[in-house]
Amino acid sequence: MSTSTVRAVGKSEPLSWSRTVERELVHRTSVAEVLLTDVRPTDTPHAFLAAASWPRAHATFPRDGSQRHSPLILVETLRQLGLYIPLRFYAVPEVFRAVITDLHFHLSPADELPARAGATEITCSARVSAVRRAPDESAVGLRLNVTFAACGVAFGEGGGGVRFLDGARFTALRARSAVDAIPARPPEGWYHPPAAQLTVNHPHDAVLALDQGELLVSPADPLHPFFFDHPTDHVPGMVLLEAARQAASYRSRGRLSRPLFGSLKASRFTELTPPARVLCTRHGSTCAFRILQGGTETACGTFSYT
Repeated sequence: MSTSTVRAVGKSEPLSWSRTVERELVHRTSVAEVLLTDVRPTDTPHAFLAAASWPRAHATFPRDGSQRHSPLILVETLRQLGLYIPLRFYAVPEVFRAVITDLHFHLSPADELPARAGATEITCSARVSAVRRAPDESAVGLRLNVTFAACGVAFGEGGGGVRFLDGARFTALRARSAVDAIPARPPEGWYHPPAAQLTVNHPHDAVLALDQGELLVSPADPLHPFFFDHPTDHVPGMVLLEAARQAASYRSRGRLSRPLFGSLKASRFTELTPPARVLCTRHGSTCAFRILQGGTETACGTFSYT
């Protein structure tokens, strides 16, 4: 899709795929992990057009034999939009901490394009709703819904909710559970299943360990360039979503590996330790999952594969 053929609604300049947005505004340390290249408001209130560049080969996101992009790259684009738009256009201070409360995505495989020789230029139509504001008019919470298109054809959508907390409120929210470091390696007796059984590109992309039949959230690489691009005091939502995807692949012997629909709702933080359990229940082509830590559910969700 040529940059000369896509124009932001109500704006004279076309969207650009030439350079990434500021990495700080999408909470990334590495510029290589920034997918957004341009975000513009439209003449419609709370509506935006954005450009994203999806690399043909990403070190983390697996692709199936059809060469379609991984659903997780759509979710990561959604995550970056959910940070950039509030920080850039809704007066959220950069020092505030973002907490994603829930997310969902849905793909239409008949409309998906295969990964191209270079990067795929994605156009995102985003709409913000349910904006909650502080007395100073800065946003402290909102919902975002996004439609994704390539070459003028919409092929997916996603959305979710995000809260923004100042230091004191974030500390108070975190105070209910202790924070420890990720162990350098799984304790004796644990092991990471082979990469093929988790449908990942490389053994260091595994975020699950197996302990006497139980699946545990245990990243093989605690300094993974994508999952742990920057320091964190809890398990990131993308790690939980990928742990659930890997669990579904493992339990189904690889038959359920590329979800076309997914949802995740976090009821509380998942701590780095002790390792959380991933429970995965298959119902035909649907898989329901729960994340449990210390007997308490921290997150749950669903994947569908048809």
